[in-house]
Amino acid sequence: MTYATIDPQRIAELTARETERLNNRTVASRQTYQRAHTHLSGGVASSYQLRDPWPIYLEGGEGPKVWDVDGNEYYDFHNGFGSMVQGHAHPAIGRAIAERYPRGTHFAAPTEDVIVVADELARRFGLPKWRYVNSGSEATMDAIRVARGYTGRDTVVKIFGSYHGHHDTVMVSIGVPYSEIGDRENLASLAYGAGIPAATTAMTIAVPFNDAGAMERRIDRLIAEGNKPACVIMEAAMMNLGVVLPEPGYLEAVREITQRHGIVLIFDEVKTGLTIAPGGATEYFGVKPDMVTLAKAMGGGLPTGAIAGTEEVMSAVEDRRVRQVGTYNGNPLVMAAVRANLFEVLTDDAYAWLNHLSDRILAGCEDVIKRYNLPGYTVGLAAKGCVTFSPTKIVDYESYLANQNAPLTDLAWLFNMNRGIYMTPGREEEWTLSVTHTDEAIDAYIACFDEMARELTA
Repeated sequence: MTYATIDPQRIAELTARETERLNNRTVASRQTYQRAHTHLSGGVASSYQLRDPWPIYLEGGEGPKVWDVDGNEYYDFHNGFGSMVQGHAHPAIGRAIAERYPRGTHFAAPTEDVIVVADELARRFGLPKWRYVNSGSEATMDAIRVARGYTGRDTVVKIFGSYHGHHDTVMVSIGVPYSEIGDRENLASLAYGAGIPAATTAMTIAVPFNDAGAMERRIDRLIAEGNKPACVIMEAAMMNLGVVLPEPGYLEAVREITQRHGIVLIFDEVKTGLTIAPGGATEYFGVKPDMVTLAKAMGGGLPTGAIAGTEEVMSAVEDRRVRQVGTYNGNPLVMAAVRANLFEVLTDDAYAWLNHLSDRILAGCEDVIKRYNLPGYTVGLAAKGCVTFSPTKIVDYESYLANQNAPLTDLAWLFNMNRGIYMTPGREEEWTLSVTHTDEAIDAYIACFDEMARELTA
Protein backbone atom coordinates (compact mmCIF):
# COMPACT_ATOMS: atom_id res chain seq x y z
CA MET A 1 0.00 0.00 0.00
CA THR A 2 1.22 3.50 -0.85
CA TYR A 3 0.77 6.08 1.88
CA ALA A 4 0.73 9.85 1.71
CA THR A 5 4.18 11.37 1.89
CA ILE A 6 4.62 13.32 5.09
CA ASP A 7 7.33 15.90 4.68
CA PRO A 8 9.77 15.82 7.63
CA GLN A 9 10.24 19.56 7.19
CA ARG A 10 6.49 20.07 7.63
CA ILE A 11 6.60 18.01 10.84
CA ALA A 12 9.49 20.16 12.07
CA GLU A 13 7.63 23.40 11.24
CA LEU A 14 4.48 22.30 13.04
CA THR A 15 6.51 21.04 16.00
CA ALA A 16 8.22 24.42 16.37
CA ARG A 17 4.89 26.22 16.17
CA GLU A 18 3.15 23.91 18.66
CA THR A 19 6.11 23.97 21.07
CA GLU A 20 6.03 27.76 21.19
CA ARG A 21 2.29 27.70 21.72
CA LEU A 22 2.50 25.22 24.60
CA ASN A 23 5.37 27.12 26.21
CA ASN A 24 3.33 30.32 26.06
CA ARG A 25 0.33 28.56 27.61
CA THR A 26 2.30 27.09 30.52
CA VAL A 27 4.22 30.02 31.99
CA ALA A 28 3.15 29.11 35.54
CA SER A 29 4.51 25.57 35.00
CA ARG A 30 7.83 27.13 34.01
CA GLN A 31 7.85 29.20 37.18
CA THR A 32 6.87 26.17 39.27
CA TYR A 33 9.68 24.18 37.68
CA GLN A 34 12.21 26.86 38.59
CA ARG A 35 10.99 26.86 42.19
CA ALA A 36 10.85 23.05 42.38
CA HIS A 37 14.45 22.75 41.26
CA THR A 38 15.68 24.25 44.53
CA HIS A 39 15.22 21.08 46.57
CA LEU A 40 13.33 18.59 44.39
CA SER A 41 15.89 16.67 42.35
CA GLY A 42 15.32 17.56 38.72
CA GLY A 43 12.21 19.48 39.73
CA VAL A 44 10.02 16.36 39.65
CA ALA A 45 9.09 13.41 41.86
CA SER A 46 9.99 10.80 39.21
CA SER A 47 12.23 10.92 36.17
CA TYR A 48 9.26 9.81 34.05
CA GLN A 49 7.65 13.18 34.85
CA LEU A 50 10.43 15.14 33.12
CA ARG A 51 9.85 17.08 29.92
CA ASP A 52 11.89 19.72 28.12
CA PRO A 53 11.90 22.64 28.59
CA TRP A 54 9.73 22.06 31.68
CA PRO A 55 7.08 19.60 32.93
CA ILE A 56 3.40 20.49 32.98
CA TYR A 57 2.38 20.76 36.65
CA LEU A 58 -1.20 19.79 37.49
CA GLU A 59 -3.27 21.06 40.39
CA GLY A 60 -6.61 19.27 40.10
CA GLY A 61 -8.84 16.77 38.39
CA GLU A 62 -12.47 15.67 38.38
CA GLY A 63 -14.06 12.93 36.33
CA PRO A 64 -12.45 12.90 32.85
CA LYS A 65 -10.73 16.29 33.19
CA VAL A 66 -7.61 17.79 34.76
CA TRP A 67 -6.32 21.36 35.19
CA ASP A 68 -2.76 22.58 35.20
CA VAL A 69 -1.29 25.39 37.31
CA ASP A 70 -1.91 27.84 34.46
CA GLY A 71 -5.63 27.06 34.55
CA ASN A 72 -5.62 25.13 31.26
CA GLU A 73 -8.33 22.48 31.16
CA TYR A 74 -7.78 19.10 29.50
CA TYR A 75 -9.62 15.88 28.87
CA ASP A 76 -7.35 13.38 30.60
CA PHE A 77 -6.23 10.57 28.30
CA HIS A 78 -3.05 10.12 30.39
CA ASN A 79 -4.86 9.10 33.58
CA GLY A 80 -1.78 8.67 35.72
CA PHE A 81 0.02 6.27 33.36
CA GLY A 82 -3.12 4.16 33.29
CA SER A 83 -3.97 4.25 36.98
CA MET A 84 -7.15 6.34 36.85
CA VAL A 85 -9.55 4.25 34.79
CA GLN A 86 -12.13 5.27 37.44
CA GLY A 87 -11.75 8.96 36.55
CA HIS A 88 -10.65 11.56 39.07
CA ALA A 89 -12.33 12.03 42.45
CA HIS A 90 -14.85 9.25 41.87
CA PRO A 91 -17.58 9.72 44.53
CA ALA A 92 -17.80 6.02 45.41
CA ILE A 93 -14.09 5.81 46.15
CA GLY A 94 -14.12 9.14 47.97
CA ARG A 95 -16.98 7.98 50.15
CA ALA A 96 -15.17 4.75 51.03
CA ILE A 97 -12.03 6.65 52.01
CA ALA A 98 -14.03 9.16 54.07
CA GLU A 99 -15.84 6.38 55.93
CA ARG A 100 -12.62 4.52 56.64
CA TYR A 101 -10.56 7.50 57.81
CA PRO A 102 -12.19 8.11 61.23
CA ARG A 103 -11.93 4.38 61.98
CA GLY A 104 -8.15 4.38 61.57
CA THR A 105 -5.95 4.39 58.50
CA HIS A 106 -3.09 2.09 59.41
CA PHE A 107 -2.51 -0.80 61.82
CA ALA A 108 -0.02 -3.11 60.06
CA ALA A 109 -2.61 -5.79 60.79
CA PRO A 110 -5.22 -7.47 58.57
CA THR A 111 -8.75 -6.09 58.28
CA GLU A 112 -11.98 -7.39 56.76
CA ASP A 113 -11.44 -5.55 53.48
CA VAL A 114 -8.24 -7.46 52.65
CA ILE A 115 -10.27 -10.67 52.70
CA VAL A 116 -13.15 -9.32 50.62
CA VAL A 117 -10.78 -7.86 48.02
CA ALA A 118 -8.78 -11.08 47.75
CA ASP A 119 -11.98 -13.10 47.26
CA GLU A 120 -13.09 -10.81 44.43
CA LEU A 121 -9.70 -10.74 42.73
CA ALA A 122 -9.54 -14.54 42.91
CA ARG A 123 -12.95 -14.71 41.25
CA ARG A 124 -11.91 -12.32 38.48
CA PHE A 125 -8.47 -13.71 37.69
CA GLY A 126 -8.97 -17.38 38.49
CA LEU A 127 -5.92 -17.60 40.77
CA PRO A 128 -6.58 -18.73 44.34
CA LYS A 129 -3.87 -17.11 46.49
CA TRP A 130 -3.20 -13.36 46.88
CA ARG A 131 -0.89 -10.98 48.73
CA TYR A 132 -0.70 -7.18 48.68
CA VAL A 133 2.09 -4.71 47.94
CA ASN A 134 2.25 -0.95 47.40
CA SER A 135 3.20 -0.44 43.75
CA GLY A 136 3.72 -2.18 40.44
CA SER A 137 7.46 -2.33 41.02
CA GLU A 138 6.91 -4.06 44.35
CA ALA A 139 4.48 -6.46 42.70
CA THR A 140 6.91 -7.64 40.03
CA MET A 141 9.78 -7.69 42.53
CA ASP A 142 7.85 -9.90 44.95
CA ALA A 143 6.48 -12.15 42.20
CA ILE A 144 10.00 -12.84 40.95
CA ARG A 145 11.19 -13.51 44.49
CA VAL A 146 8.35 -15.97 45.05
CA ALA A 147 9.16 -17.71 41.76
CA ARG A 148 12.82 -17.95 42.73
CA GLY A 149 11.96 -19.24 46.17
CA TYR A 150 9.51 -21.80 44.79
CA THR A 151 11.88 -23.15 42.13
CA GLY A 152 15.19 -22.67 43.92
CA ARG A 153 16.59 -21.04 40.77
CA ASP A 154 17.82 -17.50 40.03
CA THR A 155 17.63 -16.70 36.30
CA VAL A 156 14.77 -14.56 35.00
CA VAL A 157 13.58 -14.42 31.39
CA LYS A 158 11.82 -11.25 30.22
CA ILE A 159 10.69 -9.76 26.94
CA PHE A 160 13.14 -7.35 25.39
CA GLY A 161 11.74 -3.81 25.46
CA SER A 162 9.16 -4.47 28.21
CA TYR A 163 9.13 -2.37 31.38
CA HIS A 164 8.30 -4.14 34.63
CA GLY A 165 9.13 -1.54 37.26
CA HIS A 166 12.21 0.08 38.73
CA HIS A 167 13.90 -2.71 40.69
CA ASP A 168 17.25 -4.01 39.51
CA THR A 169 16.24 -7.43 38.17
CA VAL A 170 13.88 -6.01 35.53
CA MET A 171 15.75 -2.79 34.70
CA VAL A 172 17.39 -4.74 31.89
CA SER A 173 17.07 -4.59 28.07
CA ILE A 174 14.39 -1.91 27.92
CA GLY A 175 15.16 1.32 26.07
CA VAL A 176 18.39 0.65 24.19
CA PRO A 177 19.08 0.67 20.43
CA TYR A 178 18.31 -2.75 19.01
CA SER A 179 21.59 -2.68 17.08
CA GLU A 180 23.49 -2.83 20.37
CA ILE A 181 22.01 -5.97 21.83
CA GLY A 182 23.27 -8.63 19.44
CA ASP A 183 21.71 -11.62 17.75
CA ARG A 184 17.92 -12.03 18.03
CA GLU A 185 18.52 -15.62 19.15
CA ASN A 186 20.99 -14.57 21.83
CA LEU A 187 20.08 -11.07 22.96
CA ALA A 188 22.44 -9.29 25.34
CA SER A 189 21.44 -8.26 28.86
CA LEU A 190 21.99 -4.50 29.17
CA ALA A 191 21.27 -2.37 32.23
CA TYR A 192 18.66 0.38 31.89
CA GLY A 193 20.76 3.19 33.37
CA ALA A 194 23.45 3.35 36.02
CA GLY A 195 23.37 1.81 39.47
CA ILE A 196 22.33 -1.71 38.46
CA PRO A 197 24.91 -4.37 39.41
CA ALA A 198 26.42 -6.28 36.51
CA ALA A 199 25.85 -9.55 38.37
CA THR A 200 22.12 -8.80 38.62
CA THR A 201 21.91 -7.76 34.98
CA ALA A 202 23.55 -11.02 33.89
CA MET A 203 20.82 -13.04 35.63
CA THR A 204 18.09 -11.47 33.47
CA ILE A 205 17.78 -12.86 29.95
CA ALA A 206 15.83 -11.00 27.27
CA VAL A 207 13.95 -12.65 24.40
CA PRO A 208 11.81 -11.11 21.62
CA PHE A 209 8.03 -10.75 21.91
CA ASN A 210 5.72 -12.77 19.65
CA ASP A 211 8.41 -15.38 18.99
CA ALA A 212 7.79 -18.48 21.09
CA GLY A 213 10.41 -20.39 19.11
CA ALA A 214 13.14 -17.92 20.04
CA MET A 215 12.07 -18.11 23.69
CA GLU A 216 12.15 -21.89 23.71
CA ARG A 217 15.53 -22.09 22.02
CA ARG A 218 17.02 -19.63 24.51
CA ILE A 219 15.55 -21.57 27.43
CA ASP A 220 16.95 -24.81 26.01
CA ARG A 221 20.43 -23.26 25.83
CA LEU A 222 20.14 -21.94 29.38
CA ILE A 223 19.14 -25.40 30.62
CA ALA A 224 22.06 -26.96 28.75
CA GLU A 225 24.34 -24.47 30.52
CA GLY A 226 22.94 -25.50 33.91
CA ASN A 227 21.12 -22.17 34.20
CA LYS A 228 17.46 -23.12 34.04
CA PRO A 229 15.23 -20.05 34.57
CA ALA A 230 13.05 -19.62 37.62
CA CYS A 231 10.44 -17.66 35.70
CA VAL A 232 9.35 -15.88 32.57
CA ILE A 233 7.86 -12.46 33.31
CA MET A 234 5.93 -10.76 30.53
CA GLU A 235 2.96 -8.64 29.61
CA ALA A 236 0.37 -10.61 27.66
CA ALA A 237 0.15 -7.53 25.44
CA MET A 238 3.08 -5.11 25.46
CA MET A 239 1.95 -1.76 26.86
CA ASN A 240 5.00 0.48 26.60
CA LEU A 241 5.43 0.51 22.80
CA GLY A 242 1.96 1.85 22.31
CA VAL A 243 -0.03 -1.39 22.37
CA VAL A 244 1.47 -4.52 20.81
CA LEU A 245 -0.91 -7.47 20.77
CA PRO A 246 0.12 -11.12 20.95
CA GLU A 247 -0.07 -12.96 17.66
CA PRO A 248 -2.57 -15.86 17.52
CA GLY A 249 -1.24 -18.86 19.41
CA TYR A 250 1.74 -17.06 20.93
CA LEU A 251 0.57 -16.92 24.54
CA GLU A 252 -0.64 -20.51 24.38
CA ALA A 253 2.79 -21.58 23.11
CA VAL A 254 4.55 -19.68 25.92
CA ARG A 255 2.25 -21.32 28.45
CA GLU A 256 3.07 -24.77 27.08
CA ILE A 257 6.83 -24.13 27.02
CA THR A 258 7.01 -22.83 30.58
CA GLN A 259 4.71 -25.55 31.90
CA ARG A 260 6.73 -28.31 30.21
CA HIS A 261 9.97 -27.02 31.69
CA GLY A 262 8.62 -26.26 35.18
CA ILE A 263 9.24 -22.53 34.79
CA VAL A 264 6.90 -20.11 36.56
CA LEU A 265 4.98 -17.94 34.08
CA ILE A 266 4.23 -14.46 35.45
CA PHE A 267 1.81 -12.15 33.63
CA ASP A 268 2.65 -8.58 34.57
CA GLU A 269 -0.83 -7.02 34.60
CA VAL A 270 0.17 -3.76 36.24
CA LYS A 271 -1.11 -1.98 33.11
CA THR A 272 -3.60 -4.46 31.66
CA GLY A 273 -5.15 -5.65 34.92
CA LEU A 274 -8.61 -4.12 35.49
CA THR A 275 -8.25 -1.88 32.41
CA ILE A 276 -9.01 -4.25 29.52
CA ALA A 277 -11.42 -6.67 31.25
CA PRO A 278 -12.67 -7.47 34.77
CA GLY A 279 -10.00 -10.18 34.94
CA GLY A 280 -7.43 -8.33 32.88
CA ALA A 281 -5.39 -9.93 30.13
CA THR A 282 -5.70 -13.29 31.88
CA GLU A 283 -9.42 -13.22 31.19
CA TYR A 284 -9.23 -11.39 27.86
CA PHE A 285 -6.78 -13.77 26.18
CA GLY A 286 -7.92 -16.89 28.02
CA VAL A 287 -4.44 -18.04 29.03
CA LYS A 288 -3.82 -18.62 32.74
CA PRO A 289 -0.31 -17.97 34.09
CA ASP A 290 1.14 -19.27 37.34
CA MET A 291 1.31 -15.75 38.79
CA VAL A 292 -0.19 -12.32 38.13
CA THR A 293 0.93 -8.86 39.27
CA LEU A 294 -1.48 -5.93 39.70
CA ALA A 295 -1.18 -2.25 40.64
CA LYS A 296 -2.12 1.08 38.96
CA ALA A 297 -5.89 0.86 38.24
CA MET A 298 -6.42 -1.39 41.25
CA GLY A 299 -6.11 1.46 43.75
CA GLY A 300 -8.47 4.03 42.29
CA GLY A 301 -5.78 6.68 42.75
CA LEU A 302 -4.15 5.30 45.89
CA PRO A 303 -0.83 3.43 45.80
CA THR A 304 -1.31 -0.31 46.03
CA GLY A 305 -0.68 -3.55 44.22
CA ALA A 306 -1.04 -7.29 44.51
CA ILE A 307 0.52 -10.58 43.50
CA ALA A 308 -1.40 -13.78 42.92
CA GLY A 309 -0.49 -17.35 42.20
CA THR A 310 -1.49 -20.95 42.12
CA GLU A 311 -1.68 -23.01 45.30
CA GLU A 312 1.61 -24.66 44.36
CA VAL A 313 3.63 -21.51 43.68
CA MET A 314 2.23 -19.55 46.62
CA SER A 315 3.05 -22.45 48.94
CA ALA A 316 6.50 -20.85 49.06
CA VAL A 317 4.88 -17.90 50.83
CA GLU A 318 2.58 -19.93 53.05
CA ASP A 319 5.34 -22.19 54.35
CA ARG A 320 7.53 -19.08 54.85
CA ARG A 321 10.33 -20.07 52.51
CA VAL A 322 9.74 -16.65 50.94
CA ARG A 323 9.33 -13.64 53.22
CA GLN A 324 6.69 -11.54 51.47
CA VAL A 325 6.45 -8.54 53.77
CA GLY A 326 5.67 -4.84 53.87
CA THR A 327 4.47 -2.47 56.57
CA TYR A 328 1.85 -0.89 54.32
CA ASN A 329 0.71 -4.06 52.56
CA GLY A 330 -3.09 -4.19 52.74
CA ASN A 331 -3.28 -0.70 54.25
CA PRO A 332 -6.89 -0.19 55.50
CA LEU A 333 -7.42 3.17 53.77
CA VAL A 334 -6.20 1.77 50.46
CA MET A 335 -8.18 -1.46 50.81
CA ALA A 336 -11.37 0.53 51.41
CA ALA A 337 -10.71 2.31 48.11
CA VAL A 338 -9.93 -0.95 46.31
CA ARG A 339 -13.11 -2.59 47.60
CA ALA A 340 -15.25 0.32 46.38
CA ASN A 341 -13.36 0.31 43.10
CA LEU A 342 -14.06 -3.37 42.45
CA PHE A 343 -17.68 -3.51 43.57
CA GLU A 344 -19.02 -0.04 42.77
CA VAL A 345 -16.90 1.35 39.93
CA LEU A 346 -15.31 -1.30 37.71
CA THR A 347 -18.52 -3.25 37.18
CA ASP A 348 -19.77 -5.10 34.11
CA ASP A 349 -21.62 -1.95 33.05
CA ALA A 350 -18.39 0.04 33.36
CA TYR A 351 -16.57 -2.32 31.01
CA ALA A 352 -19.44 -2.16 28.54
CA TRP A 353 -19.05 1.64 28.55
CA LEU A 354 -15.28 1.43 28.15
CA ASN A 355 -15.72 -0.90 25.19
CA HIS A 356 -18.20 1.54 23.66
CA LEU A 357 -15.75 4.41 24.04
CA SER A 358 -12.92 2.27 22.69
CA ASP A 359 -14.91 1.29 19.62
CA ARG A 360 -15.67 4.96 18.92
CA ILE A 361 -12.14 6.29 19.36
CA LEU A 362 -10.58 3.47 17.35
CA ALA A 363 -13.10 3.84 14.52
CA GLY A 364 -12.79 7.62 14.51
CA CYS A 365 -8.99 7.59 14.39
CA GLU A 366 -8.98 4.83 11.78
CA ASP A 367 -11.28 6.95 9.64
CA VAL A 368 -8.82 9.85 9.88
CA ILE A 369 -5.94 7.56 8.91
CA LYS A 370 -7.81 6.33 5.83
CA ARG A 371 -9.10 9.71 4.70
CA TYR A 372 -5.64 11.27 4.83
CA ASN A 373 -3.85 8.06 3.82
CA LEU A 374 -1.53 8.24 6.82
CA PRO A 375 1.09 5.56 7.54
CA GLY A 376 -0.44 4.11 10.69
CA TYR A 377 -3.15 2.06 12.32
CA THR A 378 -5.16 1.91 15.53
CA VAL A 379 -5.12 -0.75 18.22
CA GLY A 380 -6.97 -0.90 21.52
CA LEU A 381 -8.44 -3.02 24.28
CA ALA A 382 -11.20 -1.39 26.38
CA ALA A 383 -9.50 1.44 28.33
CA LYS A 384 -6.17 1.04 26.51
CA GLY A 385 -5.34 2.02 22.96
CA CYS A 386 -3.23 4.11 20.62
CA VAL A 387 -2.53 5.26 17.11
CA THR A 388 0.67 3.57 15.92
CA PHE A 389 2.48 5.69 13.33
CA SER A 390 3.99 2.84 11.34
CA PRO A 391 3.43 1.63 7.76
CA THR A 392 3.79 -1.97 8.96
CA LYS A 393 2.42 -3.87 11.94
CA ILE A 394 4.49 -3.63 15.12
CA VAL A 395 4.97 -7.08 16.65
CA ASP A 396 8.00 -6.56 18.93
CA TYR A 397 10.65 -4.05 19.97
CA GLU A 398 12.71 -4.62 16.83
CA SER A 399 9.86 -3.76 14.46
CA TYR A 400 8.90 -0.84 16.70
CA LEU A 401 12.34 0.74 16.48
CA ALA A 402 12.59 0.07 12.75
CA ASN A 403 9.25 1.68 11.90
CA GLN A 404 8.24 4.27 14.50
CA ASN A 405 8.12 7.89 13.39
CA ALA A 406 9.48 9.61 16.48
CA PRO A 407 9.11 13.23 15.24
CA LEU A 408 5.48 12.58 14.27
CA THR A 409 4.60 11.06 17.64
CA ASP A 410 6.24 14.01 19.41
CA LEU A 411 4.15 16.38 17.29
CA ALA A 412 0.99 14.44 18.12
CA TRP A 413 1.64 14.97 21.82
CA LEU A 414 2.06 18.72 21.35
CA PHE A 415 -1.03 18.95 19.15
CA ASN A 416 -3.10 17.17 21.78
CA MET A 417 -1.83 19.24 24.67
CA ASN A 418 -2.53 22.52 22.89
CA ARG A 419 -6.12 21.45 22.17
CA GLY A 420 -7.14 20.29 25.62
CA ILE A 421 -6.14 16.62 25.34
CA TYR A 422 -3.79 15.63 28.17
CA MET A 423 -1.52 12.77 27.07
CA THR A 424 1.40 10.76 28.39
CA PRO A 425 4.71 12.52 27.69
CA GLY A 426 6.51 9.59 26.05
CA ARG A 427 6.02 8.52 22.46
CA GLU A 428 5.82 4.87 23.51
CA GLU A 429 2.78 5.37 25.73
CA GLU A 430 -0.86 4.67 24.99
CA TRP A 431 -4.08 6.43 25.93
CA THR A 432 -6.13 5.36 28.94
CA LEU A 433 -9.86 5.97 28.93
CA SER A 434 -11.86 6.23 32.13
CA VAL A 435 -15.40 5.24 33.02
CA THR A 436 -16.17 8.97 33.32
CA HIS A 437 -15.11 9.77 29.75
CA THR A 438 -17.96 10.78 27.47
CA ASP A 439 -18.68 10.67 23.75
CA GLU A 440 -17.85 14.38 23.78
CA ALA A 441 -14.34 13.61 25.04
CA ILE A 442 -13.86 11.02 22.31
CA ASP A 443 -15.06 13.50 19.69
CA ALA A 444 -12.55 16.06 20.96
CA TYR A 445 -9.70 13.56 20.62
CA ILE A 446 -10.71 12.57 17.10
CA ALA A 447 -11.15 16.22 16.06
CA CYS A 448 -7.62 17.00 17.25
CA PHE A 449 -6.20 14.07 15.32
CA ASP A 450 -8.13 15.14 12.21
CA GLU A 451 -6.76 18.69 12.46
CA MET A 452 -3.20 17.44 12.71
CA ALA A 453 -3.64 15.08 9.76
CA ARG A 454 -5.13 17.89 7.68
CA GLU A 455 -2.21 20.20 8.41
CA LEU A 456 0.34 17.50 7.73
CA THR A 457 -1.06 16.61 4.34
CA ALA A 458 -2.18 20.05 3.11
